[in-house]
Amino acid sequence: MAVRLLPPDPADLHPVPGVELGFAAAGIRKAGRLDLMLMRFAPGTRVAGVFTQNSFAAAPVQICREHLAAGVPMRALVVNAGNANCGTGDIGLRAARDTCAAVARLLGCEAREVLPFSTGVILEHLPVDRIEAALPACVQGLGEPQWARAAEAIMTTDTVPKGASRTLEIEGHVVTVTGIAKGVGMLQPNMATMLAFIATDAVVAGPVLQRVVRSVADRSFNRVTVDGDTSTNDSFILAASGKAGHSRIDRDDTPACRALEAAITEVAQVLAQSIARDGEGATKFITVTVDGGRDEAEALRVARSIANSPLVKTALFASDPNLGRLIMAIGNAGIADLDIRHVNLHLGDVLVIERGGRAASYREEAGAAAVQPDEILIRADLGRGSAHTTVWTCDFSYDYVKINAEYRT
Repeated sequence: MAVRLLPPDPADLHPVPGVELGFAAAGIRKAGRLDLMLMRFAPGTRVAGVFTQNSFAAAPVQICREHLAAGVPMRALVVNAGNANCGTGDIGLRAARDTCAAVARLLGCEAREVLPFSTGVILEHLPVDRIEAALPACVQGLGEPQWARAAEAIMTTDTVPKGASRTLEIEGHVVTVTGIAKGVGMLQPNMATMLAFIATDAVVAGPVLQRVVRSVADRSFNRVTVDGDTSTNDSFILAASGKAGHSRIDRDDTPACRALEAAITEVAQVLAQSIARDGEGATKFITVTVDGGRDEAEALRVARSIANSPLVKTALFASDPNLGRLIMAIGNAGIADLDIRHVNLHLGDVLVIERGGRAASYREEAGAAAVQPDEILIRADLGRGSAHTTVWTCDFSYDYVKINAEYRT
């Protein structure tokens, strides 16, 4: 059950000119549910992406990297749910290539102009025949106002589809940014979340788009974690169709680029927080902020140490303000010269640790009240500098164990 997260209203997910979506039930793992999504791009669309750094990167990730490195404009991407096509060797690579070829035949483009994505169970061979059989339905249903159903088609153990939109104005032209994502377990990416796709009709040069996708990932998907594990299939794609009509954005240091990046970041952060709200078995959404780091990397290490601690997460599930677990997690971040006499910690507005020890003003009932709601804020101040960061996570409940214990059954 997701924490204060409802399915997006289809009317709130604005169509992106130059980007069409279609979907189908291919029966990849479960019969009768949407599990295949196709996104077609207008000619000239620029696409950039970042991918998992897990050494067991899945076959589709390897093919995506190869196709993007070729430098040709992409015409489509295809996503299947229910099967990760990972740990499948040469057979898996061939399956990903065959999927791209099947899409290319239907759309009249080259296979290298198609990006494949897979999510689901690892170490099972991808049923390409089922995908090929369902692709014509995806093509037949292609349309611009299809983002909500497309979000459903990429889900695995998500309980709620995830989508967000923003609009802005550049040179008097309305520009749209819309994205969808899927998440749940294995979510401490070293680049992005499991799967996220954001599209805009802005006119952007390829090198600028690649820098933007990395910057946005660092401020959104790189700040979400469910269990500290990095998936083999993590991918974040940003596409710009160029249909908005304004002058091309060729440089990073322009007002147009800054405004566009801000809008894309907003969409990505909504998606990232939605992933944490819908973590497997989640009952609480937790924001961890760390101030006073010497640099952002140091602050991020502490924030992730708190957010990933199973002891912290289970205590918060039980609404237990266990201060020992919190200071353990801070101390476990690996900052060798941390002077704990400068460390303060708040649960919500309640000061619980002051200058490295239990705050004199702290009362257990105040701490318990701070961790009772389904949205919790943990604020740490290291007292070492001015760096700040924020990480979003969720608690560990009984259902987290149950979902993952039964994932393949």
